[in-house]
Amino acid sequence: MATSTGVARLERREKGVLLLLDGTESSWIDLVDPTHLDFEYQQQMNAVLDVLLPGVPVRAAHLGGAGCALARAWEALRPGSTQLAVEIDAVLAQRVREWFDLPRAPRLRIRVGDAAEVAPSLREGEWDVVVRDVFTAGRVPASCRTEELMRACRRALAPDGVYLANTVSAPRQEAGAELAAVRRVFGGGIVVADAACVRGRRRGNLVVVAGRSPLTPGQVQEVDRAVRRLPLPVRAWSLDDPALPRA
Repeated sequence: MATSTGVARLERREKGVLLLLDGTESSWIDLVDPTHLDFEYQQQMNAVLDVLLPGVPVRAAHLGGAGCALARAWEALRPGSTQLAVEIDAVLAQRVREWFDLPRAPRLRIRVGDAAEVAPSLREGEWDVVVRDVFTAGRVPASCRTEELMRACRRALAPDGVYLANTVSAPRQEAGAELAAVRRVFGGGIVVADAACVRGRRRGNLVVVAGRSPLTPGQVQEVDRAVRRLPLPVRAWSLDDPALPRA
């Protein structure tokens, strides 16, 4: 079906539904178990949050909505959470409410807007976690990789808040420029990914993790242990690791 910005298609797969936008896999929704996250990068984000903000409801802002799979999982895993999803496509935002059993406002609000424009309006210190997961044709739009957007996200975080960003390992110079911006804005952080993506042997997701306050060495070690226990193990890389892409 046509949406405001492209074409959406649903494919039934076993007990879930895959949402494709312009032919690209965008969200997978388990119709039986909302806590089941099929996409690896979402499993990694969830594992990170379990370490850094264990077992508590969260105030989460998702820049990039699509099927809201991660927000739906956190609603089930962390009852009492309040979440906001920012989705640029007005028709898609309406349809996912109809297609999937998403939490209702105020537990999950969906705001139609451009993430790069909405981020600066997020109230300072209001959010425990800000997730940036915005893609167009398989790449993060340039407007969502800027230091300005990252500063807005950092400002929106509570003192112990967490910034999680989904980006891609290639083009490597583009990925390197984004990681350099994270270092400048947050003063450090980590990347969760497998070695093949980090070293440029294949294209894949890099999950960027940073905090309003710098992550402690103990937190980094705990995150590393947690993501190594995932069904497809990965590891945590310091943003200073020379194996990571560079601008």
